[in-house]
Amino acid sequence: MIRLHDYWRSSASYRLRIALELAGLDHNRLAVDLTRGEQQAPAHLAHNPQGLVPVLEIDGLRLAQSLAIIEYLDETRGLRLLPGDPAGRARVRAIAHAIAMDIHPVCNLRVTNHVRQLTGADFVIEDWMARFLGPGLAAVEAMVDDGDFCHGGRLSLADLCLVPQIYNARRWGIDLAPLPRLRRIEAHLAALPAFARAHPDRVKPA
Repeated sequence: MIRLHDYWRSSASYRLRIALELAGLDHNRLAVDLTRGEQQAPAHLAHNPQGLVPVLEIDGLRLAQSLAIIEYLDETRGLRLLPGDPAGRARVRAIAHAIAMDIHPVCNLRVTNHVRQLTGADFVIEDWMARFLGPGLAAVEAMVDDGDFCHGGRLSLADLCLVPQIYNARRWGIDLAPLPRLRRIEAHLAALPAFARAHPDRVKPA
């Protein structure tokens, strides 16, 4: 049985859940509550020394880092999330990395918690999110195609990264009105069954 260690609101977990749904892979979810610090418990650190989610146990392997896991699923389950040409792959990875490696890391819980500890009462998390999510997504808006997908008129790794980040932006009250391309892509993807089944509202604890 495939085992997914994740947190329901984690962007990285969300993008991996989409990939698992696209692959049609049944899996058991094992919740790691980031708000309670369960990612730093010895049991989880034994799975991932970084103390991060997600972790996927599949094919006799224990895999970490969501983009690496998704590329593993792409290669082993034929998801075709990367274009066949080198230029296309580079572009898709650039969009995905702009989200997953530039925007996401500075907005995750361990970073914002640390900033809160350093600044105390002066820290307003909504201001922090606006500072990084807004400009970051504006750059992505300029990188994507003017259509239903981020690149080339078909589903790609970039789309799996985009949807969770738009979810976060809405959660923190980011104005998406200046981002018509991203809004159109997100609306199209939200209607796809794999994306709907992976949504945090579908997997959050009761």
